[in-house]
Amino acid sequence: MKTLNYLALAAALTVAAPSFAAERSGGWTTSWYASPQATWGADFPLPTAVPATLERQTVRETARISVGGTRVRIVLSNRYGDRPIVIGEARVSRAGDTAVSARGLTFGGQRAATIPAGAPLISDPVDMRVDALEKLAVGVFLPQATPLKTFHWGAQQTGDIVDGNATGAETLKGARAMHGRALLSAILVEAPGGKGALAALGDSITDGNGSTPNRDRRWPDYLAARLSTDGIAVVNAAISGARLLDDRMGVNAAARFEQDVLSQPGVRTVVVLLGINDIGWPQSAFAPDEPPMRAERMIAVYRQLIAQARVRGVRIVGATLLPFEGALHGTPFEGYYTPEKDAVRREVNQWIRDGGEFDAVVDFDKVLRDPARPARMLPRYDSGDHLHPGDAGYEAMANAVAANGLGGTP
Repeated sequence: MKTLNYLALAAALTVAAPSFAAERSGGWTTSWYASPQATWGADFPLPTAVPATLERQTVRETARISVGGTRVRIVLSNRYGDRPIVIGEARVSRAGDTAVSARGLTFGGQRAATIPAGAPLISDPVDMRVDALEKLAVGVFLPQATPLKTFHWGAQQTGDIVDGNATGAETLKGARAMHGRALLSAILVEAPGGKGALAALGDSITDGNGSTPNRDRRWPDYLAARLSTDGIAVVNAAISGARLLDDRMGVNAAARFEQDVLSQPGVRTVVVLLGINDIGWPQSAFAPDEPPMRAERMIAVYRQLIAQARVRGVRIVGATLLPFEGALHGTPFEGYYTPEKDAVRREVNQWIRDGGEFDAVVDFDKVLRDPARPARMLPRYDSGDHLHPGDAGYEAMANAVAANGLGGTP
């Protein structure tokens, strides 16, 4: 039996260490994010708006990053898939400049790759200097039949699907619009000297429903424009329909907090704006058989999020729930708002403001409510459905976060 030479092993590890250390200290930060969620069946009252299956097709998605850097990594997701996804080829480019700026992506040195079921796929670093608020396009070719089990519903950004391998094409002939996200979940940038990231954990209000599509007018988008000058990234970890307590349009908040927020490179602060669907969904078409929500059940989940953040050394900011009188009135989702539900919202907001358990509070309710009728949103901030703000409302929300100095290092 050979005797292990520990001195030789230690010497080998010492030689190998510098390259590993250099990679670890490279300053990678999530500069853009879209929370993965599981597709649903026809029994749910909203369509997914993405194809059930893609085969021998290219998906091209556009995203505006928040901070720039010297190198880029792309993250694709198969988090809720039950089988591997084969990637034939993938490229990243500056949006609208594919022919000139496209860079081929590799994964462990290979152009083709497989995403295991339930896993992400992170590309090798790409030498590509990118600027803050720059738009990038990511094209992915899927050579085999690929059921879409993982996607992102509220993209607020139109993507493209085209037959064949068009990852390097300047124009996509015969492309079909995709009003959701199919594979792309994150863009990471290497930004030495960066100041980390602020994450926004939320639902459709953070996902930007009611904002102008393709114009980057969600409140995290406006905030990114404010904070990028200070080198602070903004991570949008929202899922439309998301709830604190239950699953459906995404898993519950405590179940996804680790992956969508705490594990994202660079995150130092998180703003939590979640709970209006927990209040509004029960006894509406979304969840007709669920009992009414109670404030103490929601507060228990907030406390768990606070505990998770504290363990990881991440500052956690509580955001009050927006006024929603008349929300979705005259739609198939009638009953989303009732005075009784609003009483629960006000009780939760009082705890967020006065409970002293969050590290800080941003009072979105105060910013957006109508002083003459506090249960409803101020009309100039309302998108028209009385639940989601419009562009002006989202800008006011971003200004409230920035004005409170919540984007800086804790």
